[in-house]
Amino acid sequence: MPEPEVYDTRHRHSDSSGDPRHDSYSSSNGGLLRKATGNRSAANRRLPEPPRGAGLPASPRPTTPSSRNEPVWEPTYDSPSSYEPTYDTLRSYGTGRETRRPTSPPDTHHHHSSHQSLDVPAAIIYTTISSQYNASSQPRYDPYPGSSSSSQVEPGPSFMAPPDASSSGYFDKHQHRNIAVNGTTSQDYQITPSPSSSAPPPPKVYYVPHPEPLSPSSDQYYDDGPSNMLRDIANYSHSQDFDEADGEYWEDEEEGEENFVNFSLLSHLAVQLKDKVPRGTHVKGSIPYPRAFTGKDIVSTIQSLIQRELAINLRMSTNDRRAALQVARSLQSQLYFYEVEWGGRVLQDGVEDRGASDAPPVSEELPTGVVTMLTKCYVATCVDETPCYSYSCPRRGTSILGPVHAPKPDWPSTVPKETIIHKIINKEDQYLADLDTVENDFIRPLRRADPPLIEPVSKLEDFIDAVFGNILDLRECNRRLLEVMYVRQREQQYVIQRIGDVFLEAATVDFRLAYPIYIGNYPLAEKRLKEEEESNPDLRRFFEQCARHTSREGEENIYLNLKHFLNRPSEHLQKYPVFLEAIYHETAHGNPDGDYLLQAIEAIKNLQSAAQLRTFQIAMGKGAPGKWEWHDMVSADLRKSLSKEDAKRQAIIFELIKGEMAYVKDLENIEIMYIQPLRNADTPIMDPGKLNTFIDDVFHNFKELGVHHRRLVEKFHEIQRDEHPIIRSVTAPMFDAALHFRDAYMEYIPNYPIAAYRIDNEMATNPAFKEFVEKCVRHPDAHRLDMKNFINRPIPRLLRYELLLKGVLDETPAGHDDKRDIPQVLEVIKSIGKDTEPGVVSAKQKVELWRYSSYLIFKHGETVDMDLLDQHRSLIHSGKLLRQPDSGLEWNGWSELFVLLFDNYLVLTKPKEKDGVTYYYVNRRPTPLDLLTLVNFSDPPTQRSAGLLRGLRGERHTEGPNGTPGVSSPESSADARAVYPCTLHHNGRMGGPYILYAETAQARAEWKQKLEEALVIRKVVQESNKVFEIETLSADTFLIPSMLGGPASPPAAWNQENSLTGKVTCSVPFNTADGRGLVAIGCAEGVWIGFRHDPKSMRRVLHLKLVTQCAMLEEFGLFLVLADKSLFAYHIEALVPSSPTVSHASQVPQKLSGAKDVHFFSIGTLHGRTLVVYMKKKGVIIFRVLEPVGDKINERVKAPGGFGSRLGFKSAKSEWFRIYRDFFLPSESFDLIFLKANIAILCAKGFEIMNLNEFKSVTIPRVPDDAKFASLAKRCDSCRPIGMFRSAEDEFLLCYDEFGLFVDKHGDPNRATTAVEWEGTADRVALHMPYILLFDSRFIEVRRLETGRLVQIIPGNDVRCIWDGRGVNLNNPVTSPPTNGAADDEDMVQDAQVHAVMNSTETGPRTMARAVAQHVFELLPTVPLYNPGALNSSQSYSPPASPHLRASMSWRS
Repeated sequence: MPEPEVYDTRHRHSDSSGDPRHDSYSSSNGGLLRKATGNRSAANRRLPEPPRGAGLPASPRPTTPSSRNEPVWEPTYDSPSSYEPTYDTLRSYGTGRETRRPTSPPDTHHHHSSHQSLDVPAAIIYTTISSQYNASSQPRYDPYPGSSSSSQVEPGPSFMAPPDASSSGYFDKHQHRNIAVNGTTSQDYQITPSPSSSAPPPPKVYYVPHPEPLSPSSDQYYDDGPSNMLRDIANYSHSQDFDEADGEYWEDEEEGEENFVNFSLLSHLAVQLKDKVPRGTHVKGSIPYPRAFTGKDIVSTIQSLIQRELAINLRMSTNDRRAALQVARSLQSQLYFYEVEWGGRVLQDGVEDRGASDAPPVSEELPTGVVTMLTKCYVATCVDETPCYSYSCPRRGTSILGPVHAPKPDWPSTVPKETIIHKIINKEDQYLADLDTVENDFIRPLRRADPPLIEPVSKLEDFIDAVFGNILDLRECNRRLLEVMYVRQREQQYVIQRIGDVFLEAATVDFRLAYPIYIGNYPLAEKRLKEEEESNPDLRRFFEQCARHTSREGEENIYLNLKHFLNRPSEHLQKYPVFLEAIYHETAHGNPDGDYLLQAIEAIKNLQSAAQLRTFQIAMGKGAPGKWEWHDMVSADLRKSLSKEDAKRQAIIFELIKGEMAYVKDLENIEIMYIQPLRNADTPIMDPGKLNTFIDDVFHNFKELGVHHRRLVEKFHEIQRDEHPIIRSVTAPMFDAALHFRDAYMEYIPNYPIAAYRIDNEMATNPAFKEFVEKCVRHPDAHRLDMKNFINRPIPRLLRYELLLKGVLDETPAGHDDKRDIPQVLEVIKSIGKDTEPGVVSAKQKVELWRYSSYLIFKHGETVDMDLLDQHRSLIHSGKLLRQPDSGLEWNGWSELFVLLFDNYLVLTKPKEKDGVTYYYVNRRPTPLDLLTLVNFSDPPTQRSAGLLRGLRGERHTEGPNGTPGVSSPESSADARAVYPCTLHHNGRMGGPYILYAETAQARAEWKQKLEEALVIRKVVQESNKVFEIETLSADTFLIPSMLGGPASPPAAWNQENSLTGKVTCSVPFNTADGRGLVAIGCAEGVWIGFRHDPKSMRRVLHLKLVTQCAMLEEFGLFLVLADKSLFAYHIEALVPSSPTVSHASQVPQKLSGAKDVHFFSIGTLHGRTLVVYMKKKGVIIFRVLEPVGDKINERVKAPGGFGSRLGFKSAKSEWFRIYRDFFLPSESFDLIFLKANIAILCAKGFEIMNLNEFKSVTIPRVPDDAKFASLAKRCDSCRPIGMFRSAEDEFLLCYDEFGLFVDKHGDPNRATTAVEWEGTADRVALHMPYILLFDSRFIEVRRLETGRLVQIIPGNDVRCIWDGRGVNLNNPVTSPPTNGAADDEDMVQDAQVHAVMNSTETGPRTMARAVAQHVFELLPTVPLYNPGALNSSQSYSPPASPHLRASMSWRS
């Protein structure tokens, strides 16, 4: 093995003879120089005196100076192997000092401007040793450089370290300022070495000795050091006398050092190089040489100086070191440094030439010459960065060195084993320094930044973890590796014989987990860094500032950004196999280290494969790694070794795993792309009250799916890490996942039609949401897919499982476990799809129903709320039927209708398409199934003819029985088709019989079946979920003659038989003083009282005729009765004594009105007063307001004599009441209602709201005088008002006999659906919060108060309301608004608030043969199985909870 070459630096003595050792080399092109200041700690160390005789001194030889104004010479080439360069000597005339200006080494932590003073490191302060050379060898001062005395330059002093550098005080730090240096030297010399010299060639290892210090009295003593040499040159002037004592003549401190250094001059490069080349103790031939350096050290230093010139002026790569190598060889040829053993090899850019020591200098002169590669363009106007017109402009990048050829190094033949190991150690050391830089220059400053660059702290730590990952763990792993190599180096005396086991242990133990994790996470770290820098300019500037502190030793001006350091582990790991293979080739055959090296190489390659796999796994289908296939991640040799079936099987397994990763990523993106932006939008995208419901309905349980599939991906990744690239099976985790995610898919898949509908509907009605969805399509992770595609992902994924598993099964060899297991997995997955089909069908029907709800178009003012969005609503059947219009004026005489049969309504529509959407125009008011009767589906078919065309030909329709169209004339039989009639009957106010026609008998039979089925379902559902149920108060007590069963019976027919009672007209429940719950029922024959819920307890207590109204004032114990238009007051104790000993109760009633002129009365409270108001009519309608007098009521009185007392009544002047007010109203009145502060009189004009204190009134509703409200105003004038109820805090529902109208507190209509049409003609209306009950003679309609939606129909015969909830509880519910503005079933009073009567269809044991029993009942609220109320925006599609049963109130005992 050749000895390493060690170089020493010294200067030449000038003598009269040439020295053959001074071989000439051409100078090379330049590079980049950036100014960096500060002290390097290593440069300040005191170095010991070098050993004597380490280098051979050169013979002095004379030099011939040239003229000062002589141009710079380029080297002359005499032969391909030898040429004579010109040398640039920098000498300060007048002082004789050479201009060797040291530069300060960079400090990565402090940047100084160009005008700041810099400290010169102690290790590079040079002084001359006066005792070593006589005066004749000292340079002379020549104040007149143009004279003959300056034509000959005598040799200057040698430079070396002082004898006792550690104790001397000569190493003083001085501040040095920027100086100006001309582009050319002050004096140029051309020296041609003698070709006849037989001296050995100069050495290749370099040594720069320290100069000997001068005494203070010496002419050459300058306390400012060699750095002032260049200053002397820059400031020399012919016209001024040089004042040696004047040190204040440098004024320009604003410009940088780079402005005064010409890197095309070899002398300038020499000065820079001497101060910056790193020195250390190197061993050569078992001899240590202190302050020595290697060939790589000097080339790297020169490269760091000239690379700026290379990059900017010459357009060359900064990695091209050929120019630096040529410059180094030129310096070597002039003995600026030499090999310590004076070897003859040419200097190489490597560590093989190593070892150097200080030695006495050969000459004081600097090397001279012009580096033509580094010269700038000769064109004076070439100042821009772009090339000029010159063909040879350096900025064109046409280097005279030619293109870079990078042949593969022949390690075995050129580099010994220990040299490669040494290089590995150096690389490892540099790598650790870079990892230290990451922590010191990036992580720590980022954490300590004030103010913080990322807030809060948790987010900062998350950013650091995401970007830097486990890079510090890598540092510890490599630090342990380096320590082991250092130990091995010390143990084996610098010649390491075995290194493979060290790397094998590191690769299999320390690196095994750390490097794959880091490298795999690097793409995401790079993306996170980029995103954060784009969104955080302060962070970007911070990292740019940190990068200025990252220059390496010897590369002070090379700034490396954070991305470079983050990518270092990946680059470093890739270099290990190259170095280890080189070491293996240098390892002797049979050496055990060879086996270790091969295993280490294989282990590291496996690490690279594991890192690639980790990169793929962490990508989760994103970026370039996410698109890798199986063949991209395995070597070609491995693919060739597998059979075609095995390779295809592995590719399918890989595709299964890759698809699963992308699927999980899409599920995660649902939360990132849609849910979070919807919730966190600054401007709400949709109604906040609807948002949670929308998210639940659209995305449903996608998070549950994500949990299952994330777990499956983790299992897949674990299998990959253990078995890649040949995976045996993934069936086990797939089987386990299929069993676990089955229930989640059973819930998710049936919900998809609902989710898709909600998205479409929201986009159609919400422009902001549509814009949001379109914006999300452009998201990088959306792959140009919209929201519906994302929520649809789980459905095709199940199908994809089947396809991939079948593919794996087909390529699985016989005998493999997958042949048995995969069919079981396929069976489980198939069952999921099969079992979800019914739910999907049901959901599609529901969506279809909702679409009909959205696209149904009603005629103006005829909108019907059919509650189609209710969770339990369903579409039973739909199809085409025909109808013959009554007018017969349509073109063909027939209308094609699209009939929709819901589970609650039958709707006839005419479909029309507009803008690609089919709208359904309602042809006739929808018919509730509760009021639908199937009349006839068996009539014979009739002929459908051409209608109007037939009329034009003189043809006409013929009608058969029941008004059905008959067979048309024979003339039209040619153009006629048979149609099959279906006769239906609508029992409502706007109903009646109507006939529809089916085109075939089968269609008619199907419609009949579906209608019957719908009616049965409706009856069952209503029975199970009815709002009110009937509880009998009296079944057979009140009888009327059978001829009086109809509503048109004569009113006096009740007295034909004594046992008949006449029609029941009124009732009222009340409690006695002793707590008994009773009910009073009035009829034509008198008043009956009995216990509630005991029909047999009814007894007549008052024999009054034609009783029409009764009420109870429990607070005063009075019972009011209106009989035969006279109003009476009875003490309740007189009717139902609570005890025979009660003595203060009067047994004599009082008559509150005079003549028989009272039409109705009403009781209530107003401003804390209990009032009774009755209306009497004697030509003029007068209202009298009475107030009960409590003292008089409870006062014991005697029965007065006279005619009235003998009849059982007191005089007309009542003592129990006093008159409070009297007023009249010039309009026919029907009822009076107490409000909070006013009263409402229901009259022919509408609703008259009156203030009793001021007698001011206003009539509502106030219908706007507008054409679109003309029909509403007309209907309000023609219909009779029957009730008024508060539906919300500031809203009332005005009830007429045919419709209802919502108005605000001012009486103005306030809803778009102006009127709510009743199904029947209401005679009375009652309130039981939150429902109103409308009484038609054929049925009772139950509707929601706040919406008017029909929820129940109770059929009956001659149905009448006999108590509407008033007359007992003086806190009238009209004045109590619903809870929170909207009533709910949970607030519903569970006691009966309404009484009614209907004619019984059954004959009881006590019923006479010719009499009809009247069924008196109360309507009790039930606890429904689900809320039949409105599906408001805040409700979900899941069934609401049943309301809580409230405690019994008032009368029930």
